[in-house]
Amino acid sequence: MAPTLFDEKPEIGDLIEIFRGTYQHWAVYIGDGHVIHVAPSNEQAGGGASSMMSVLSDRAFIKKTELWDVVGTNQYRINNLLDDKYEPRPAHVIQREAQRQEGQEVPFSVFQGNCEHFATELRYGKAESRQVHHAVEVGLGVGVATLIGVGVLAAAAAIFGSGRKEKKREN
Repeated sequence: MAPTLFDEKPEIGDLIEIFRGTYQHWAVYIGDGHVIHVAPSNEQAGGGASSMMSVLSDRAFIKKTELWDVVGTNQYRINNLLDDKYEPRPAHVIQREAQRQEGQEVPFSVFQGNCEHFATELRYGKAESRQVHHAVEVGLGVGVATLIGVGVLAAAAAIFGSGRKEKKREN
């Protein structure tokens, strides 16, 4: 049995966010129960462990797939996450662009050209990935915290180390 869509019926152009454990897969609803999404050739419908291997791919395909085949047993929701920032493109433009791109092989990069970039570009004409922004922010935060920690340790070593040198000089 497929998960529910929170009692919402998707409309053409809606972004579908599919929760796959450590990441989200994104697709665009294009009508008649179908979505279009970008996925590396080694990614199987419904996600799973093979989807995690997609980070190693540098090429992907734009696929038209039935919504339930992409969702599999995962939870999902309609998430037009950038509607407050950008005006969505008209439904007929999204459908036409989806049909034009279907079946194409495209470059794939987790950081610059992933499924979320594809979905937001199709809906808004702007390729963005909040997952990537969040990962970069977390990475920068960890990096800054590490630098601060190293700086504190270096300062402590300098302060306490200089005291030892002075004691050695006195003896």
